[in-house]
Amino acid sequence: MPNIRMGRWIGIALATFAPLAAARAEVAEVQITQQFGIGNLPLMLMQHDKLVEKQAAARGLADLKATFTAFTGPTAMVEGILSGALHVALLGPPSLALLWDKTNGNVKSIGGITTYNLYLNTRNPDIKSIRDFTDKDRIALPGVKTSAMSIMLQMAAEREFGPGQQFKLDPLTVALGHPDGMTAVLNPKSEIDAHFTSSPFHEREVKAGLRTITTANDINGGQSSAVLLAATEKFRGDNPKVYAAVIAAVDEAVGWLKADERRAVKLYLEMAKGAQMTEEDGIAMLKSSGFEFTRTPHNVGNVFNFMARVGLIKSKPASWKDLFFPEAASLPGS
Repeated sequence: MPNIRMGRWIGIALATFAPLAAARAEVAEVQITQQFGIGNLPLMLMQHDKLVEKQAAARGLADLKATFTAFTGPTAMVEGILSGALHVALLGPPSLALLWDKTNGNVKSIGGITTYNLYLNTRNPDIKSIRDFTDKDRIALPGVKTSAMSIMLQMAAEREFGPGQQFKLDPLTVALGHPDGMTAVLNPKSEIDAHFTSSPFHEREVKAGLRTITTANDINGGQSSAVLLAATEKFRGDNPKVYAAVIAAVDEAVGWLKADERRAVKLYLEMAKGAQMTEEDGIAMLKSSGFEFTRTPHNVGNVFNFMARVGLIKSKPASWKDLFFPEAASLPGS
């Protein structure tokens, strides 16, 4: 009888604690966003060399699978991370701020991957500064009111035209992905005569004769993080080993890329099929002002404070660190 009773207790205990053990199990497949621009090389390397899987195995998760999926724009990534279908999203600082505000701080950043400059280019010879834009002009950028380029344009408008005028140029903006924006601005018959863009589109536009009116570095006062990795508090809490593996993979990728620029460009040309650049073009981009592979956030606080001040987000962060998990908030960012 004692053995029978003991067997029953063991059975009850297993039935009771099995669901708890399952609840504590980490995801078997981590879903990460992917974009094939030279500024996203850390993610490309993580996919190419299976760095997340490598770091997960070192933490006892030998069977973890990392899936990298390309998204067409920030809207799809936002929907993915809010639904839980996407675990790690690639967002610009404005999109991060909007999500952080919308979710009451549930979405935060793991850190950046790259800082690089953004360029406002035009083919219109009459435009020498943003003050010269008229109602006849149109400015292409990735997302109206939500993209990093849109916020930079608003910050520039406020500085140029004065307080309360931050949205003055918004009616001139048109939402187009960078490839389509470049195609439009290079077409002399298109109404799009300006494009707020990034490398390598900037370099191709300049070679075609466009001029740069201003840059994000000029507007934001120096080197700025262009893209950040974001996740939810739930994902971080439920999957501590997977989360740690992602961070370690980013750091490993950044170190690998910074160690050899030519090797980094060769990887980009291998993975970004159809990239219209030479190795020397790529190396020149990596050496350009403000370009750096790093998880440390730079100048994001200026963007967050601006968005709070003009009412784009309801909550004003006390510090840029409020929008980052401790693993990134401890970095020497700004």
